[in-house]
Amino acid sequence: MNRMTPEIVRRAKGQGVTAVTAYDYPTARLLEEAGVEVLLVGDSLGMVVLGLPDTTGVVLEDILHHVRAVHRGVSRSLVVADLPINTYNSPREATLNAQKLADAGAHAVKLEGGQSKSEQIRAITKSGIAVMGHIGMLPQHIREEGGYHLKGKTDAEKQFLLDEAKAVEEAGAFAVVLELVRSGVAGEITRAISIPTIGIGSGSECDGQILVFHDLVGYSPWFIPKHVQPQAKVGEEIIRAAKAFISGVKKPEAK
Repeated sequence: MNRMTPEIVRRAKGQGVTAVTAYDYPTARLLEEAGVEVLLVGDSLGMVVLGLPDTTGVVLEDILHHVRAVHRGVSRSLVVADLPINTYNSPREATLNAQKLADAGAHAVKLEGGQSKSEQIRAITKSGIAVMGHIGMLPQHIREEGGYHLKGKTDAEKQFLLDEAKAVEEAGAFAVVLELVRSGVAGEITRAISIPTIGIGSGSECDGQILVFHDLVGYSPWFIPKHVQPQAKVGEEIIRAAKAFISGVKKPEAK
């Protein structure tokens, strides 16, 4: 795998961009060795690493801590870092915090929202930091949404999502994540814009796909999203290994 850059990802329209979340050094190394092109230090770490109920409890320092670890594990993959909730309310705030993430080792940042965040995207890209957009279901708004809901089910929702995607593109983002967007609508968006769409729970018509690492490898067997088919059962293997360790340590009379 050649050294990935935002521009290479931008030119990979239609080629199947691969992206997986990573939160630590060994995971980053392993995913890069496997050939994953984009590693996202996502605020999903709030749930899968920190045990929070959603992403709204994640703060910038959490992301910075994990970006530094992931950065140490890569030499070729593109490291993208989430701007957590309430860190990009204005263009100036967005730019300052994006720079902090870049200084920690991120090659690009991701933020949620389209038309309402176009000025933030423009400001960050103008400062020299690449931006990945994120539309559809926005996890940072889950409390207002009342849960995870599929987007694009009506003509009005479809038009809104198309407008969102075009706003992200026009603001200068190099790619856009489509989360929980109805498959056919995701396909329409993909054909309507020139930058790659990276889907999560949005069907196969996107230009690429992203998965949470823990979902990909079955690291959290107590919760598997409907759109995920784990490729391994790491959680079960950890339990098996721990039980074998316990069995080897316990004295016969204590077993």
